[in-house]
Amino acid sequence: MHNIITNINQLDFNKLYTYADYLLWQFEQRVELFKGKISLMSPAPKRIHQSTVINYTLLIGNYLKTKRSECSLFTSPFDVRLIDRNKNVTLGFFSEQSNNEIYTVVQPDICVVCDKSKLDERGCIGAPDLIVEILSEGSVKKDLNIKFRLYEENGVKEYWVADPV
Repeated sequence: MHNIITNINQLDFNKLYTYADYLLWQFEQRVELFKGKISLMSPAPKRIHQSTVINYTLLIGNYLKTKRSECSLFTSPFDVRLIDRNKNVTLGFFSEQSNNEIYTVVQPDICVVCDKSKLDERGCIGAPDLIVEILSEGSVKKDLNIKFRLYEENGVKEYWVADPV
């Protein structure tokens, strides 16, 4: 039986974690998992970042509405669990046991999911169709390099990076 973690200092940053572990974390700091490694998220974004998220959300949302699209639009915080292609995790047959086989959990600023079978009460399982990341001072390297590679490896169809400046 796993224990609830209430302080980020209880974690070992050299250890690999799974989504099952992630679900037990109940501390204030927001984190993502990149192939099992903890990545701290920045504190609350600046106003320009939030304004840019809202503007893109409105533009994409209105576009989807005019097209009568079946796609769903989400903004952070929203967990996207990326599945290692070497693991045998099948959408639609996802179980709690599968949580131990997921090592990547990201919270993109905006994402669009068109395959409803990828959605559950906790977020998205598998690659969204579109991910939008808004750059912040502390996220440029992560968004342009680490997340780009993760999204590419996991089959995200479109990845937009917006610089609000």
